[in-house]
Amino acid sequence: MAKKTNIMYLGTGRRKSSVARVFLTPGTGNITVNGKTLEEYLPLETLRMVVRSPFEVTETTGQFDVKVNVCGGGYSGQAGAMRHGIARALLEVSADYRPKLKSAGFLTRDSRAKERKKYGLKAARRAPQFSKR
Repeated sequence: MAKKTNIMYLGTGRRKSSVARVFLTPGTGNITVNGKTLEEYLPLETLRMVVRSPFEVTETTGQFDVKVNVCGGGYSGQAGAMRHGIARALLEVSADYRPKLKSAGFLTRDSRAKERKKYGLKAARRAPQFSKR
């Protein structure tokens, strides 16, 4: 009986309030997000390009199947989280990808998030309208 080995590379990506758990397996380039294809899940082509960009930078397009579980946030934050997770998973595949991914900025967690509203203000920084009288 032949021994079956499942090689799987894991990566976790975060962006705004989104968290993506990414599972890479050698395959043909299929990307599945929460049980749907990437085209079904993300409505905009620009967001799909963001998700695929780590493969283009490392020249591994079509070599891995991707399964992603993502939750929280909106489409843009989720796409950024997926990109971050894919980049981290590619590092597990080979450490040689690190310089390319680092120079493209895919390994850095984008910490920008919505600033909280402060008391006495109408929004995070927006003050009430001023009137002399």
